[in-house]
Parts: sequence; structure tokens; C-alpha cells
Amino acid sequence: MNSIELDILIPAFIAGLLVLSTHIPLGMKVMARGVIFADLAVAQIAGLGIVLASMLNLTEHPLLVQLIAAISALCGAALLTFIEHRLPDVKEACIGLTFVLAASGGILLMSHDVHAGEHLKDLLVGQILWVNPAQLVATALLSAALLAVWRWQQLGHLGFYALFALAVTASVQLVGVYLVFASLIVPALATYRIERHRVLYAALIGVTGYAAGLLLSALFDLPGGPAIVWAMALVGGVVAIRFNRCYTA
Repeated sequence: MNSIELDILIPAFIAGLLVLSTHIPLGMKVMARGVIFADLAVAQIAGLGIVLASMLNLTEHPLLVQLIAAISALCGAALLTFIEHRLPDVKEACIGLTFVLAASGGILLMSHDVHAGEHLKDLLVGQILWVNPAQLVATALLSAALLAVWRWQQLGHLGFYALFALAVTASVQLVGVYLVFASLIVPALATYRIERHRVLYAALIGVTGYAAGLLLSALFDLPGGPAIVWAMALVGGVVAIRFNRCYTA
């Protein structure tokens, strides 16, 4: 592995650590609330904002793009809060429908863009191998702020979804929708039966998944995002099977 690969892999790994720092506790909360597809819905709504900003030729103004994406995600957070309050019996179905509508809306908006396929791939798979220092610094500051707010437990429904929306908005632009979902759900799902040191085990799954996926990507010339998703899922599966045996023994 040469120095050029390390120059790419190290920032990508740092990006993964930043995503995990907020997504592991949020993922556990999402599972506890029974809104598993909320992250996909919010991520896709944030992506819809990014697509809209691109259509308005605002890509040369990254702060404005961030603002539009954040506003879109916060609107999604408000919608999810409404669904959880007013439609609790069918909330997963409504959240899933919200995701499909946002995804379909993005495709409709990009239907006349000759680069639509490339933009869609970037949104879903992400560009984790090409993150830059400015993105890492901005994400680190946002993650620190979100974790500080997270420590304040009395957020309420809207507060939780707003925090969730802001975290997902930053992550989608850094690693893509697929990795956002994997980072939220895989560590939380793999450790749901672990009572002691659950966060530690979840962090180990996430960190190992990102490290292994990035190494596989470099060694076999694979897309970074999908490689990490599979690596994390495999690591999570091993941990889940190990602890399931402990509980059933």
C-alpha cells in the first residue's frame, strides 16, 4: 500500500469515525423508537435539497447548499414528528412512503440532467474516498455540537428528529445514503441483545467495518462505500451470532 493510498484512506477513515460518533447513539435511539426507516427518509429528503440546489446552479456556493439541505432535512424531521404523533400505528409504513416519494422526487428533478446518473450514484454511494480536510473540519465541529446537545436528554420528539436531521444531512454529503443507513443500523442491530458495554461493542463493529472496508477497497479496487457496508454487516453479523449463542446457551 503506497503513500498515495494512505493519503486517501486516512481522511476516509477519519470521516467514518466522525459519522459513527453521532450515528451509533442515534441508531440505538432509532431502534428503541421503532422508526428504523427514519434515517433513510431524512437522508433522502436532505438529498432532495442537494438536488434542488444543484438544479439552481448553487454548487459553487457550498454553504448555501448546506443550508438548503439542512432546511430540507428539518422539514423532514417535522413531518416525521407529525407522523409519530398522529399516525403511530402505521408510522413505519408512512415513513417508508416518505422515503419513496423523496427518492422519486429526486429522480424526477434530475430527469433532464445529462449527469443525473452520476449525481444519483454520488448521493447513494457517496464519495468517502475523496473527502477533503475542509469537510472533515466542518463535520467534526458539527458532530461535537450535536453530541453536546445529545447529552441534554429532554429533547422531545421534534428536538430528537431535528438533531437527527442535522446529523444525517452532514453524513449524506460525506459518505452517501447507504453508509448513513449502515452506520446507524448495523452497530445498533448487532448489539441489541448486549446489556453491558453495548456502546463499546457497537463502536468496535463500526470502526472495524470502516477499516476493513477501506482496506478491501484499496486492495481490490472496489467502490469504498459498498465495501464498507458489506464489511460492517459481516462484522456485525459475527458479533450478533456470538452473543446470541451466549444468551441461548
